[in-house]
Amino acid sequence: MKRFVVASALSICFAPVLLAQAGSSGPYRVLKSARVGGEGGSDYIYADVDGRRLYIPRGGSRAVAATDSTAAKPAVPGRITVFDLETLAPLGELPGTGGNGVAVDPKSGHGFSSSKPVSMFDTKTLSLIKTIDVGAAQPDGILFDSFNDRVYVFSHPTKDATVIDSRDGTVLGTIDLGGVPEQGVADGKGTLYVVMQDAAGSVTVVDTKAMKATAHYPLGDIGRCNGLALDVRNHVLFAACAMSGNPPAQPPQPMMVILNADHGNILANLPLAGGSDGAVFNPATMEAFSTHSNGTMTVVAERSPTSFEVTQNLQTMMGARTLTLDTKTNRILTMSVERGPAPPPPPGGGRGGFPPAIPGSFTILLIGK
Repeated sequence: MKRFVVASALSICFAPVLLAQAGSSGPYRVLKSARVGGEGGSDYIYADVDGRRLYIPRGGSRAVAATDSTAAKPAVPGRITVFDLETLAPLGELPGTGGNGVAVDPKSGHGFSSSKPVSMFDTKTLSLIKTIDVGAAQPDGILFDSFNDRVYVFSHPTKDATVIDSRDGTVLGTIDLGGVPEQGVADGKGTLYVVMQDAAGSVTVVDTKAMKATAHYPLGDIGRCNGLALDVRNHVLFAACAMSGNPPAQPPQPMMVILNADHGNILANLPLAGGSDGAVFNPATMEAFSTHSNGTMTVVAERSPTSFEVTQNLQTMMGARTLTLDTKTNRILTMSVERGPAPPPPPGGGRGGFPPAIPGSFTILLIGK
């Protein structure tokens, strides 16, 4: 077992970051920004509401040799970073793990990362319990469902979900999802919904007791969907997608497709402020939220089970593309890094490289009213 790394080993720095002005008026705003630092990429952010912890897996980075103009950079291992959900203060990290996302079973106190292999850890001690072989799967999205104490790990290339018992980490099998899976949501009653990232968007419905797909809801000419949220009470799904229409005939408009969870009938299509990489629904406020890499967040109000409208497009931070909801405080958390100028185009033309991340600039944003 790998030992818990104390918070003093983390970069602890709270400071404001430059945020763009709000794109439209509305009640939501950035309440706090915590510049927590740390190197390596990130994907999903996860709020453990019961445990009052925030989990962010960070990818590793290779060592970089010194040049005449730059200092050498040491290798940074992959790990799961953990923060206080109330204050955003760092609590520690679980080294040698990383991956794309985290899911927690609050009853057993077991956490899981969508890494290869999957890491199973103790959330109280932040110690590794074991690693779990998932075969040919390449873990990406991850979800815990309290209905039968199972964790679902979604894999793009194998187009399936690996099912893991959250009590002991046993692999129970896989579910063919019929497409490239991204975010999943559960109704807590035995049904799982997973949005497909394919160009022809769809939502796959899964019977978790039978461990098989039972339906596929097509989204018409809307695709590249990464976010999915669910209003359990009214049986409404919110699929946040990056592309609609048939390019290049028309510019692809990011869109939120709202559909009935029982039969897949589309109830509304609403424009998003950017290409989504995550969505959540807050039953306390009857609102769906979608975050985008262009530094925006769209708020959609559910006026009734058949009536919806965009109420705000909030400017957040460039690159803040995934989100999580703290249902205790009704606040949303997202994250990003600051980036420097893009490298110049190569000699002879072409595109320049991607703007490099500014070291130590990794920032968590807390959003609320």
